[in-house]
Amino acid sequence: MDLDPEIAEAVRRFPPIDLADLAAARTSFAASGGPTPPPEWSDDVTVTDRTLPGPSSGTRVPVRVYTPRRDDDPKPAIVRFHGGSFVIGDLETDHLDCGSWARDIGAVVVDVDYRLAPEAPFPAGVEDCFAALTWVAAHAAELGADPARIAVAGSSAGGGLAAAVALMARDRGGPALALQVLNYPALDDRLDTPSMRAFTDTPIFSARHAELAWRYYLGERDGDVPAHAAPARAADLTGLPPAFLLGCDFDPLRDEGLRYAARLLDAGVPVELHQYPGTVHGFDVMPARISAEARRVQVAAIRRHLRPPAPARIPARERP
Repeated sequence: MDLDPEIAEAVRRFPPIDLADLAAARTSFAASGGPTPPPEWSDDVTVTDRTLPGPSSGTRVPVRVYTPRRDDDPKPAIVRFHGGSFVIGDLETDHLDCGSWARDIGAVVVDVDYRLAPEAPFPAGVEDCFAALTWVAAHAAELGADPARIAVAGSSAGGGLAAAVALMARDRGGPALALQVLNYPALDDRLDTPSMRAFTDTPIFSARHAELAWRYYLGERDGDVPAHAAPARAADLTGLPPAFLLGCDFDPLRDEGLRYAARLLDAGVPVELHQYPGTVHGFDVMPARISAEARRVQVAAIRRHLRPPAPARIPARERP
């Protein structure tokens, strides 16, 4: 693999995670974060943990709300779902990124601690995500957010969940979405793309990881996989919100993201796609110049998509 040199160095420092031993994988993932100093955005963003009503009676969904300290209400809102192969992760996974987005985009960011597989296989996690979106839309005024400027976003499994939630919002008659942000999303349980067949031992995430992730997430399903679980199975992609997709070069998920982008375009959905050479799955959080550039481009794109509509221009009255 011809990796970007800074990405290659970051990969060498990343501890391997074996999803076959899920308990060990979770422990290793949690330990990889380690203690961190207060984030650079801490003076610019307020952070609040709360628990929302879940998708069914007796269920609750923990979320973390990041609100920029800016007097420009209503702000756009972004409902974000962390990655982790559907089986790993929590509200700490994307903590630094969520605060950065709140500050740099000027948006209320709601990070969702959805239920994980295999303890809670599909549809538990995605229904938690949809419940959070529904709550945000219904309580936009309370959050200081604009219900007409709501996005969903996620990386890897979280990107797949974001795509699924966009489909659910369309199929269930709302909430309306202004944007879906899909970073190297997990979209297709069939594992039959060229990149999935080629990248069986790539660092960070391989085809073996993908196989185990889908097995955990789908549970006992055998071929009967709905589009709300694997969005690539959706027969109809019309009526979906504009999409921003970020892709990695040496990633088994690469081609399903490219195929989904092409199908969205064919369905009349505006798509902005950025594919970065010499990168691996999850590269955007690594300490590398190409990663910083990818983050900069993404933030600018989200700001552009979620900016408020320009005020109507009223022609000046002609002088008599």
